Amino acid sequence: MKGFFKKSQTALNDTRKVQETYETSLLGDSLEMVLSKKSGQKVFRDFLKSEFCEENLDFWLACKKYQTFDSLKERTRIAASIYEEFIRDQSPKQVNLDFNTIETIRQSLGQPGPSCFVVAEKKIYILMESCSFPRFIETEPYKLFINSISKQRGLKRNRMAVRLKIPVEDFKVNPLLLGKQD
Repeated sequence: MKGFFKKSQTALNDTRKVQETYETSLLGDSLEMVLSKKSGQKVFRDFLKSEFCEENLDFWLACKKYQTFDSLKERTRIAASIYEEFIRDQSPKQVNLDFNTIETIRQSLGQPGPSCFVVAEKKIYILMESCSFPRFIETEPYKLFINSISKQRGLKRNRMAVRLKIPVEDFKVNPLLLGKQD
């Protein structure tokens, strides 16, 4: 009898794992999805902090914000700030970029365009996606985040279903909108 309960428990655990996998695959196990939500950014940043590499997300977010500035004066100021904080050798939150990328950014700091950091931003995104994200999706905070997102989507679906349950007869039709009938 002991073996039966053990096998049943194992089967139940396997079913739960399949269900979790199915739910997360519906939501999309992607860094893009996580970063599209403020709560996702927070939970991912906390994870990166535990791995001593939160500067990657901070840099990526700073680059995204940089792209929203239109004025050359603002871009110049923000670009210099990003360079000092994340790129300059021995900077407080230095990210891991190759020499050519750093040099290209350094040379553009005098008149930085909107795409000044695009290459560096993509390299750091790929680094987070390929190194940190696979470990992150195995953590409990990630699973809680996905669970909260799926519940929110479920609530939205239920609200829509409630709206659709109103009988069609309850709607009045304005005869003037129907036009002339022969």
